[in-house]
Amino acid sequence: MTRRTVRAISRTPRHRAARPARSRAVASEDGLQRHGIQRPGRISWNLDVPALYEEALWRREGQLAQGGSFVVRTGQHTGRSPNDKFIVREASSAKHIWWGKVNRPFEAKRFEALHRRLLAYLEGKELFVQDCFVGADPAYRRPIRVITETAWHSLFVRTMFETAPTPEAGAGFTPAFTVLHAPNFQAEPERDRTNSPTFILVHFGRQLILIGGTSYAGEIKKSVFTIMNYLLPLEHVLSMHCSANVGADGQTAIFFGLSGTGKTSLSADSRRTLIGDDEHGWSDDGVFNFENGCYAKMIRLSPKAEPEIYATAGRFGTVLENVAMDPLTRALNLDDDSLTENTRGAYPLPFIPNASATRMAGHPRHLVMLTCDAFGVLPPIAKLTREQAMYHFISGYTAKVAGTEVGVTEPKATFSACFGAPFMALRPCVYAKLLGEKIEAHRVTCWLINTGWTGGPYGVGHRIPIQHTRAMVEAALTGRLDDAQTKLDPTFGIAAVTRCPGVPDEVLDPRSTWNDPKAYDAKARELAAKFRENFAPFADCEPSCVCEGQPSLWARQA
Repeated sequence: MTRRTVRAISRTPRHRAARPARSRAVASEDGLQRHGIQRPGRISWNLDVPALYEEALWRREGQLAQGGSFVVRTGQHTGRSPNDKFIVREASSAKHIWWGKVNRPFEAKRFEALHRRLLAYLEGKELFVQDCFVGADPAYRRPIRVITETAWHSLFVRTMFETAPTPEAGAGFTPAFTVLHAPNFQAEPERDRTNSPTFILVHFGRQLILIGGTSYAGEIKKSVFTIMNYLLPLEHVLSMHCSANVGADGQTAIFFGLSGTGKTSLSADSRRTLIGDDEHGWSDDGVFNFENGCYAKMIRLSPKAEPEIYATAGRFGTVLENVAMDPLTRALNLDDDSLTENTRGAYPLPFIPNASATRMAGHPRHLVMLTCDAFGVLPPIAKLTREQAMYHFISGYTAKVAGTEVGVTEPKATFSACFGAPFMALRPCVYAKLLGEKIEAHRVTCWLINTGWTGGPYGVGHRIPIQHTRAMVEAALTGRLDDAQTKLDPTFGIAAVTRCPGVPDEVLDPRSTWNDPKAYDAKARELAAKFRENFAPFADCEPSCVCEGQPSLWARQA
């Protein structure tokens, strides 16, 4: 028999390696019967990372890359599907929900019918269960159970959230919320009244989330975030789509921003301790991370510009979604966007060398709002008053970056309330009021930083170099801009910083970077009008002082 023949035989399915042995992980006494799951197949409870690797490889759910990361493909959905997410209208939560284009209602009876069919689908299926916790602060921590039909999604969950300290501790686990995740099950839109075969349905009364028709793991993460965004503000805790870190001086900083604005990269600073990269709460005691992992964009990561995140791509325990890999050498290519711009890496927070062990810190000294301005007219860095911070928080202006959502192929100007409207279950004014109270109580310095375009809009200008943005952030957080020279922007009314260490003066004046200043003025007025139009539905927001942060529409004279 030739070597080629042996190699061919070894690749055939019937010569697959033996199934990994069953884990001895302790199952919760609160079993799957409480969820209506009857007669399931093999159940794997709380498998740890090596066991999940073995299961996922045996099931051919992904491949092993050089260094040990686990590479998967998510198929059709390489980003979130916001048009497929609904909240069930029911008595216990209906009066609190911010109903509209973001939180669209779903009939309770339709939910129950789809739920029954999903349970029938799960009969006889192999299931992977992770019992975990969301929220580093014990006072606000919530137990979450995620049940999925794939090993790699269970690996993702174990990577992102905190698990019981010992197997025995998990025996008494009782979930406050449960996620039923079935990526291979699809809805029937005409029958179920869903938007497509994909669905993400949140039922606060039943404390249950149903996800089907998509393998993009971010849907699990963001659904859990939606839960916390509903529960915590009702307890006077501000839930935030932000990253957070703390300096050697003990001063905490938080970074607001949508996907692609740089909050993960800018918060992973080797000179500061990372609290978390995406989701946090701000209580009367300080800031705490919701998660125990990070979910970073991997496309075109640089070992020089983002060394800490870049290093995670090749580590055992990292899950890589849609990252290109050489099929022979298993070498990763982070520059390849052939599958999507939204390549993702999920890795444990401790993979960042300077990550916080507690994932908690004191009250912020600095608040940074990151915006990726596709118009190219906002100042690279500006100081905000409390009212302006609340206004820009409600506005949430940025550009949707290619690949973060289905159908988005290039940056597009958008407004997303609280820098995370798709995940905010309550009215934006609820979050803004809490933010304003905390800014005032703790004397927080607020900044608006543009990580987007300069020298012209998208397609004409270029992205502001990340080294310049890093220099601005460092100067702001270390106090070197406390008494910096500023210039009032006549259109947006914010105090633009005109001098910053490590940044050329001309970069700090966006108008001077354009070849045609009149074209800049026109584009600035255009964006200001979009701000005002977007804010119109919130004009009666409480507190009313938020309106004081609006930009002016008067024309700048050349």
